[in-house]
Amino acid sequence: MKFRCERDVLVEALGTSSRAVSGRGGLPGLSGVRAELTGDQLELTGSDLDLTIRVKVTVSGETDGVAVIPARLASDIVRALEPGAVSLSAEADELSISAGRSDFSIRLIAGDDFPQIAGLPEESVSLPAAELTEALKQVVPAASGDDSRPILTGVLLAAEAGGLRLVATDSYRLSMRDLPGTSILDEGQSVLIPSRALNELNRILGGGDDVQLKLGEREASFEVGPVQLITRLIEGDFPNYRGLIPDSHPNVLTLQRSELLDALRRVKLLAREATPVRLEMSSEGLELVAITQDVGTAREQIEGSYDGSPLTVAFNPQYLLEGAEVAASDEITLSTIDELKPALVRMKGVDEFLYLLMPVRVS
Repeated sequence: MKFRCERDVLVEALGTSSRAVSGRGGLPGLSGVRAELTGDQLELTGSDLDLTIRVKVTVSGETDGVAVIPARLASDIVRALEPGAVSLSAEADELSISAGRSDFSIRLIAGDDFPQIAGLPEESVSLPAAELTEALKQVVPAASGDDSRPILTGVLLAAEAGGLRLVATDSYRLSMRDLPGTSILDEGQSVLIPSRALNELNRILGGGDDVQLKLGEREASFEVGPVQLITRLIEGDFPNYRGLIPDSHPNVLTLQRSELLDALRRVKLLAREATPVRLEMSSEGLELVAITQDVGTAREQIEGSYDGSPLTVAFNPQYLLEGAEVAASDEITLSTIDELKPALVRMKGVDEFLYLLMPVRVS
C-alpha cells in the first residue's frame, strides 16, 4: 500500500477513526486502525468491537493494499509533521511515513488481529442532521454512566405517533424528545443505542446535511458524509418511563431561561458536598436557596409567573442546571406536584421535549 495525502486531511481522518479504538488491553488489533487503499480512495476503520468508526478519504494512491497501523502512534507522528503532503507506504510488517525532511518507520499490527465488522442491511432511512443534533444534545446527557446498569447507559429510540422518540434516564432524571414525522421504525418497535456511540455521532454530525441510518438485528449504522459509525445495540428492556411522567401538575412556574441559568450558577457555588438547591415558589416568583453547613448560605430571587400553591422543593443543582440548559427556548416552565414527586422542565409552548427531575428530600 502506498499513497500521498495532505497532513491536515490525514490528521482529521485518523483522529475520527481512532475514537473507536480501544484503550484497554486484549486483542492487539483493537489498538490499530485498518487502512485499505483502493485507487484514490482510502478507508480508515477503528473498532473496539462495540463501536466502529469508518472514514473515507480521497488521496493520491499509487499501490492498493491493506494494513493495520498503530492508531495512537501514527496519529501522533502525522500530527507532528510540518504542513503539506505526507507519503505513507506499507510493506511487509512496516509502515513508512515521510514528509519534508522527516522520515519514520513503525511496525504494523498483524491484519488477522483486527476484528471482523458485521454486515448490515442495504436499506437505509434518512434523518435531518440538524434536528437529530438538537435531540441528542437534549437527551443523551441524561443517560447513566454506570456500566453496572447497562440498560440505563443507552438511549431508547422508539416509534411514537408516526415519528421518532428518544428517551434516556439515569433513574434520577429523564429526558425525552420527539421528532414528529421521522419514521424509521415500525409502530411499536424500539432499539436501545449506547449513549457513548451517540456522543461520538454528535461530534461528527457537522459533516453532512442528512444522516443515513441502517438497523440490523444487533447493530445500528449512522452515515454522515464520508464517516460511518456502527454500534452494537444494547439488549434488554428499557424501564417503563411512561409511568414516571405525571399526568398533570397543579403548580406551574414560568421563568426566563437565561435568568434561571445565571442564578443557578451563582447559588450553586454554595451547594457543596451534594447539597441541594431549594426552590421557594410563590406568587412573588422564585427564590433559590443553598445552605451548606459550616460554609455559608446563598439566596437569589428571580421574577416569574407562578400558578399554584406556595411550595418549596429541592433539587440536585447540577441536574436542574443541565435540564434548563438543554431546554432551548427563551421561556421555560417548571411544573411540580409537591416536594416529593417528579417535576417537569419544559420549553414554553413546545410539546416535543420534556425533562423530568426527581426532587431531593430535605429536612
